[in-house]
Amino acid sequence: MFRCIELAKNGLGTTYPNPLVGSVIVDNNKIIGEGWHYKSGLPHAEVNAIQSVSDISLFKTATIYVSLEPCSHFGKTPPCADLIISSGIKKVVIGSTDPNPKVAGKGIQKLINAGCDVIIGVLNDECDDLNKRFFTFYNKKRPFIILKWAQTTNGFIAPEKNNENLKISEKKPVWITNTFSRQRVHKMRAEEQAILVGTNTVLVDNPSLTSRDWEGNSPVRIILDRSLKIPKEMTVFDGDVKTIVFTEKGKSSTKTIIFETIDFSDNMPQQICDVMFTHNIQSVIIEGGSQTLQTFIDANLWDEAFIFIGNTTFGSGIKSPKFIGDLISEEKIKQDILQIYKNNN
Repeated sequence: MFRCIELAKNGLGTTYPNPLVGSVIVDNNKIIGEGWHYKSGLPHAEVNAIQSVSDISLFKTATIYVSLEPCSHFGKTPPCADLIISSGIKKVVIGSTDPNPKVAGKGIQKLINAGCDVIIGVLNDECDDLNKRFFTFYNKKRPFIILKWAQTTNGFIAPEKNNENLKISEKKPVWITNTFSRQRVHKMRAEEQAILVGTNTVLVDNPSLTSRDWEGNSPVRIILDRSLKIPKEMTVFDGDVKTIVFTEKGKSSTKTIIFETIDFSDNMPQQICDVMFTHNIQSVIIEGGSQTLQTFIDANLWDEAFIFIGNTTFGSGIKSPKFIGDLISEEKIKQDILQIYKNNN
């Protein structure tokens, strides 16, 4: 099952809206086939594992391991439970039960009804964590929320003076961390489905919010613009990436820029989560600034926090958000430090 999880992680960032799944087929204590789900619309992990076996006569004595319950319904691909049954494999070991109502135990029941010996819950916690985005989406009806910011060693996320009054072409971020940390952020963007910033971040930095420094898809851009004050010339409106703008003013959407109207004075974070759920967004990075981050923290709508601490100090400036979380890891990125926290509240 550890190998299933290891394989499944290869699909991070490319399988949305599908989960990460890995599968291994074993006969006589030897791995004879393995696979993972590459991309939505392509064959699932079990299909790739079964098709990788050269001697199909071994199926009658083999065991198939899969990190998530095999699907039982027709979607873009046929049911994996049916394929396992037709292959002749009689023993199935499963990590997590699928929370998707279209599956949710139906795949397991189909295998049992066909006479398969099914074992459920092997490395269950690890398999659940593998698909924390997928599980949060179906169980909590919202995306998995990652807070992310960079701060100086003395706790500032931006200098006091900003470049808001510069021409749009002259606007650029004030970097706190090194290029390796910034590349790590772009890797995160390629792995998550959306990225969210507030009005001031766009006006001051004119960011592109893409994963240009890492191979992979760029996330859906989510912009908070209560009064539609962001000029259309800003990079976030270049149409290169799907962009969702939350506002209190009505405006017609285009093919790539979608306007969603909410009430900013009434539990704004929850409204944003509700709309993201309707857009089938399973994960989002909240990049700030400080006020936007604090709003989600105060609403207790966050799951993990990635804090990059640069080898930099400011004499004054905008302080980093205040939160309480459990430190789960810390690593050095050259002179920078990355701390990852989990919300257990």
